[in-house]
Amino acid sequence: MSDIHLDRIRKSYGHVEVLHGIDLALSSGEFVSLLGASGCGKTTLLRSVAGLEAVSSGHVIIDGQDVTKLPPEKRDIAMMFQSYALLPHLSVYENVRFPLRMRRIGDREEQDARVKAALETVQLPHLADRYPRQLSGGQQQRVALARAIVSNPKVLLLDEPLSNLDARLREDMQVELIEIHRRLGLTTLFVTHDQEEALSLSDRVVLLNGGKVEQEGAPSEIYAHPATEFVSGFIGSANVLHATLENGGIAVLKDGQRLQVPAEAASGPVAVVLRQEDLTVSATGEGIRAKVKTRVYLGARNRYVLTLAGETIRMLTDNETVFQPGDEAVLAIDPDRIRVLPR
Repeated sequence: MSDIHLDRIRKSYGHVEVLHGIDLALSSGEFVSLLGASGCGKTTLLRSVAGLEAVSSGHVIIDGQDVTKLPPEKRDIAMMFQSYALLPHLSVYENVRFPLRMRRIGDREEQDARVKAALETVQLPHLADRYPRQLSGGQQQRVALARAIVSNPKVLLLDEPLSNLDARLREDMQVELIEIHRRLGLTTLFVTHDQEEALSLSDRVVLLNGGKVEQEGAPSEIYAHPATEFVSGFIGSANVLHATLENGGIAVLKDGQRLQVPAEAASGPVAVVLRQEDLTVSATGEGIRAKVKTRVYLGARNRYVLTLAGETIRMLTDNETVFQPGDEAVLAIDPDRIRVLPR
């Protein structure tokens, strides 16, 4: 296991800068997710750690060694790609053995033992003689993971490895990755655009926006305490309402409705962040009034899309009372569950 330190990493393509001086440190054995929308720079940053992209400036340090100028094969890292990149003419066994052969790690007996151990880790020893075309998508994904870990690398880099799987397989592989990381303890940098993956898998989430770190922290911390409007909207798809905060913790919405919020926030223009699952809905009673636009049935829960103070918001509820488009609803929320950000 090794730590990683990224020091002021910048990357430009011509006159376009895609990474803007990123500083990031991973502790030995830590699982960190780079999360963000397409084009935010997360894959470019991962490829910079791998040595597949030459940084414009800054330093990549792995296990105390500056590897910025070293080629990928000299960095003692393993990378798993979105496409899996299995060699179709080689069996599962030979695909997993391939990096050992290329890097001349061990004799044939040691290589055989490593391949068997890697296939055991991903629960595929019985498929060693098959070829990639004979495997399901989930099995191919596991073979690619076995190939990545077979050389016992210092660092494991994962570039959206679950994005090609269907929903059920993706859920199964999330559990698999958690268990494998727990057993092996590899320092892991994981790229995803899926917030659920990032929150469920990671020790720490790093949210990128426009080539910069917008916020980083433990999944529970970044979810419960977003630092900016962007984080609020991206993590958990929270509702963000623009309001004016008066003394005493009263937020006045655009339509004049008043909402109690944490009193410690400073008065003036604010963004009021409301998590979808924190809102409760009823037909009457105390609260703020909104109009139902759409109801989406999700089985155990309903998602309502509503208009509130001229803005569109969403909420999740298991309330047995069913509202229809056009209905007026009363929304309530515990003030302690509201996040207020300055604008």
